[in-house]
Amino acid sequence: MTDLDRPVWATLAHAPQLAEGGELAKRYRRDVNMFASARDDSDESTAALAGLLHPGDTVYVLQVPVIRIPSGLTLAREAQGVQMVATHSIDAEDGPDGIVVLGDAEAAEMLALATLTEPGPFLERTHTMGRFIGVRIDGRLAAMAGERMRFPGFTEVSGVCTHPDFRGRGLARRLSSVVANNIQQRGDQAFLHAWTSNRAAITLYEKLGFEFRTDVRVAVLKRQP
Repeated sequence: MTDLDRPVWATLAHAPQLAEGGELAKRYRRDVNMFASARDDSDESTAALAGLLHPGDTVYVLQVPVIRIPSGLTLAREAQGVQMVATHSIDAEDGPDGIVVLGDAEAAEMLALATLTEPGPFLERTHTMGRFIGVRIDGRLAAMAGERMRFPGFTEVSGVCTHPDFRGRGLARRLSSVVANNIQQRGDQAFLHAWTSNRAAITLYEKLGFEFRTDVRVAVLKRQP
């Protein structure tokens, strides 16, 4: 078992400023993201995970091992994904539209774009998880990509999305290449996740230089009000 098999836990164990919880289970701060993880699949750890949810709360669990549903929580949704890792150097692709670094000033625009396109859980402070970049066209945020989970030696490419009005221009590929290249320039290995059913995204990432590592499980867990 490696950190990549339980990336949410690996990230939160090294990012106390983003985390809530203790030694057995952690979740992201509620304005940052919806992911949570137990340290392992023991009864004690899964019970601690359940204890992090208030009535009505929902969290996402993403890991390679089979996900145990803690007592007191219900399974609202489950899905299959793939985890891919960059296996060689990725060149940052240039383009006609300038790339801008996104931050607090663009938080509302980023949230609106992510809400429209649904690249994965994205909240008002998700952009604080790592470096995000975007492309503006006619003053509008047309596309973005950034970093999400991060632990020693690895950083995840995530939040890749394009507004429907600007699709077909290669913006997602371009931004993903820049994010992955920047990760590699820091000395980390880039990795990412995609839904198993999203063949278009998987094909794009394969062309960039990512290879399939493993299947991952995703569960949305909820504590009833």
